[in-house]
Amino acid sequence: MNSDLFNPLRWNKSFLALLLGAFVLVWFSFIDVYSLSTRWELNDRKNELELRTEELAKKSEVLIEKMGLLENDPALLEKIAREEYGMRKPGETVYKIKSEK
Repeated sequence: MNSDLFNPLRWNKSFLALLLGAFVLVWFSFIDVYSLSTRWELNDRKNELELRTEELAKKSEVLIEKMGLLENDPALLEKIAREEYGMRKPGETVYKIKSEK
């Protein structure tokens, strides 16, 4: 009787099916390249990237709108050139005033 315990050929078929099912479950849940944990991690990463894509699309729309304003408003373009880049017209003298805090 003791030899029947260690001989898989003599085990009950339902026990062998249960053992095989448990092995397959453990394999696909934890060991396989496409395991459940890997799929969850990839799904989380996908959701993060989709949110980032939406944010970048909104920023892109704002920048396109600003480009349109710069192309159609020469006064705004001149203001930015003077304030941010210190540009001046020929013959002008620019004085920078430092404020004390």
